[in-house]
Amino acid sequence: MSIAAQDRTRISAAIRAAEARTSGEIVCVLAQNSSNATALSIFIAAIAALAAPWLLVAFTGLAVQRILSLQIVVFVALCIVLCLPSVRVALMPRAARRAVAHRVAVEQFNIRGIARTKDRSGILIFVSLAERYARIIADDGIAARVPQAQWQSAVDALVAHMRDARIADGFVAAIDICANELAAHFPRTESPQDELPNRIYLI
Repeated sequence: MSIAAQDRTRISAAIRAAEARTSGEIVCVLAQNSSNATALSIFIAAIAALAAPWLLVAFTGLAVQRILSLQIVVFVALCIVLCLPSVRVALMPRAARRAVAHRVAVEQFNIRGIARTKDRSGILIFVSLAERYARIIADDGIAARVPQAQWQSAVDALVAHMRDARIADGFVAAIDICANELAAHFPRTESPQDELPNRIYLI
């Protein structure tokens, strides 16, 4: 699932409107998936390929050369199918999916320079589609004033819109909710500085 250019423009406009009310900074990141690990998929394919000859010997009269050829076909076919992003993620336990997505969210928080804002008043709105994961990460200045639980309504809005495949609407709704919290604790200053780009990053 991708996000159209007009939706990216709409999200950028929502960020600008939100930051007009606060000295805080908002950064949005949308990841198609957070895990590129294929070890489990290849392991399952290898086990199936090793078991295939025993089944073929037991239930067919195929020649050894044909059985070995089919073993290779089974391994390659399963590797292709099991390494598809949606299948690969489905094979992971839910806790592992969340842990991987959270690690990527923290990486993006650091990469995008959110921790380098003047008042440490930046937040990251992060979504990983394959893992169905959404998270708000606040910098130290905000976290000291706003408990993590306060961002849950923004996360809920993201998740609800993800279920309906309306990703852009979810970001716009979450941006507005986060802006309310930011404006309450970090109101707009006399000479506001836009320290970070008003855009959504696609990874």
